[in-house]
Amino acid sequence: MPMKVSDATVSTFDTVFQKFISEAPKNKANLILFLADKDPATSLSWCPDCVRAEPVIYKKLETSSDDVALLRAFVGDRPTWRNPQHPWRVDSRFKLTGVPTLVLWQNDAVQGRLEDHEAHIENKIDALVSGI
Repeated sequence: MPMKVSDATVSTFDTVFQKFISEAPKNKANLILFLADKDPATSLSWCPDCVRAEPVIYKKLETSSDDVALLRAFVGDRPTWRNPQHPWRVDSRFKLTGVPTLVLWQNDAVQGRLEDHEAHIENKIDALVSGI
């Protein structure tokens, strides 16, 4: 089955997230990938860990035989993300400390996560998607 991808920014997240939650029961795995925005001048992410992890995550999810939903949540530019009061840093559901962060969302809660330093490791992505 194809991977279902939706995108959200800080300003659109609540609306997109509600739709994501409402469709969650239809999917085998529901994942949220918090990642850096692309620099408009270069079209590249300002976050080197995101650049390293994104292709690996997409490859693993696209080759999955299960129905997978991926919500890509863009944290903003570097100064926005660095703010200690960034909405996703202080949100009790997510408690983000770095990007990229890949979160397994089940039963209306975070059931597992890969932080920035491990989000590019294939066997960890497999384990997270499997719910291990």
